[in-house]
Amino acid sequence: MSKILFVMTGVDYWTLADGTKHPTGFWAEEAVAPYEAFKAAGHEIVVATPGGVVPTVDKGSLGPEVNGGQEGADKVAAALASITELQHPITLADVNLDDYAAVFYPGGHGPMEDLAVNPTSGRILIDSLASGKPLAVVCHAPAALLAAEKEDGSNAFAGYKVAAFTNAEETQAGLADRAKWLLETRLVEAGVEVQAGEPWVPNVVVDRNLVTGQNPSSSAPLAVEVLKKLA
Repeated sequence: MSKILFVMTGVDYWTLADGTKHPTGFWAEEAVAPYEAFKAAGHEIVVATPGGVVPTVDKGSLGPEVNGGQEGADKVAAALASITELQHPITLADVNLDDYAAVFYPGGHGPMEDLAVNPTSGRILIDSLASGKPLAVVCHAPAALLAAEKEDGSNAFAGYKVAAFTNAEETQAGLADRAKWLLETRLVEAGVEVQAGEPWVPNVVVDRNLVTGQNPSSSAPLAVEVLKKLA
């Protein structure tokens, strides 16, 4: 049995352009779908957050309207409650990449607030990329790539093809005009090649050992690609 590291946001808000704090955290489906796939394949999961705080789920990700109805919402909520690893995270500073076969970053708006500017997470990403181990990042979690700056100031992911939550999706979600910055725009500015698919449709991009997904519905197919690399 090998271990897979889940690096997750440690905040429950996202600061908007006007200074208000939009309640958020991690997106339920983006943690649940890969978790279930990895566990079913026999892998152990370890959760790490900034400061080792217990990650907060975005309550918006638990509603029936984003889970295909009430039955789906109940299923996601039950699955989340069963993930005991979420209650016992380690701190990012204590991560030893040698212990893990793969690294995964679930999204939600939380990473836009903390992981996007967290140098410890940035170092984990740089080292994961260099290791050749599968590194998977989904939806808003590619915000964390912005902190992966090399000593010369360039981004370690410049030139990589990625999928990430798009400006079109942020607009349709109603938050684009309230955001301090948009994920797709900032990634492009950092030299990352964003491969935007249709809004809300699964879109997974694989470039070398990097596996990225555009939105919540990309979480399950992303996990499939990671498991292929671990086979």
